[in-house]
Amino acid sequence: MADSATSVRPVTAPEIATRKGSGTPIVMITAYDAPTARVVADAGADVILVGDSVANVVLGYDNTLQVTVDDMVHHVAAVARTRPRPLVVGDLPWLSYHVSVPDTVQNAARLVRAGAGAVKLEGGRKRLDHVRAIIDAEIPVMGHLGLTPQSVHALGGFKVQGRDLEAARAIVDDAVALADAGCFAIVLECVPDAVARLVTDSIAVPTIGIGAGRHCDGQVLVFHDVLGLEDRTTPKFVRRYAELGTDARTALAAFAADVRQGRFPSSDETYHAADTVADEIARHGRTSAGADPAADAPRSGGGGGEPRSVGAGHSA
Repeated sequence: MADSATSVRPVTAPEIATRKGSGTPIVMITAYDAPTARVVADAGADVILVGDSVANVVLGYDNTLQVTVDDMVHHVAAVARTRPRPLVVGDLPWLSYHVSVPDTVQNAARLVRAGAGAVKLEGGRKRLDHVRAIIDAEIPVMGHLGLTPQSVHALGGFKVQGRDLEAARAIVDDAVALADAGCFAIVLECVPDAVARLVTDSIAVPTIGIGAGRHCDGQVLVFHDVLGLEDRTTPKFVRRYAELGTDARTALAAFAADVRQGRFPSSDETYHAADTVADEIARHGRTSAGADPAADAPRSGGGGGEPRSVGAGHSA
């Protein structure tokens, strides 16, 4: 299959910013490699988030704190190689922007060089100097407020944020500050719907919710959650649209059973030599005990049988 949208103009961060109040919600879905990027792009998403959630759903970690800039560069590049139509946003991982401003800009630049069209970082007013510096380097920035998974230890776990008045006001103030600093969109994660609505009404750039109700300008979910590939935990805000994990286990168990019972491979799934070659092998190859195998090896350019190309299949 051809790369997604090779002849279609890709979505840009400024274009996403103009979607504020358009009446058509923004669709953002995570992807972490070429196959998932192609699926997300072909499904019609507006934004592909190469999230640090790769830690949980791909790399086997319990939280996102183990992911490095090198990890994110690797996964952003894999997604970007498909040349998808959706805007590719790369997550800045923990400790990549909790450092000096120059180092922060360099880390953001690495994701852009890998193929991201924008970067995302967590936190509000205390990140403003870093946000402004990244934007001054001509790199679009998406903000992230509410439950910020990189702050899991400081927050005391994965908990809904903004439940009381003071916390709600802080989220609104942070959102206004990020928008004023130049963020083109802001993710709101695990906040009450009333808070998300207040933020959405208070800023001129789109809000994209995950566990933030229906009043945001768009929605985002994790690829593996939507498709039922991740079943260790199921947050309240997740809606499953498929059970691919169950389907995959059933399919692989069927393959294993076919192998063990001799049903795979069949004759149709096997490459066959021409009858004359098979006869020669039977006559000379199997009966010449002690013969030099190289002596009877077919020479380059000669011999019958099927072409050497095995087509576009995959090898282990």
